[in-house]
Amino acid sequence: MATDARIRELDARHDKLDHLIVEEMKSPSIDTLQVAALKKQKLKLKEEIEALRRRQ
Repeated sequence: MATDARIRELDARHDKLDHLIVEEMKSPSIDTLQVAALKKQKLKLKEEIEALRRRQ
């Protein structure tokens, strides 16, 4: 059950990053370095979520 809770937590963080990326992309002065950093964090979370799901 702890794994399910961890996956939900990571999913929430993943969704939050997705929202931040979308908002940053809407900005007239897009900070491409910030967007790249957010995308990298999002990918890392996705990989961790997938690894946890494979172990279940």
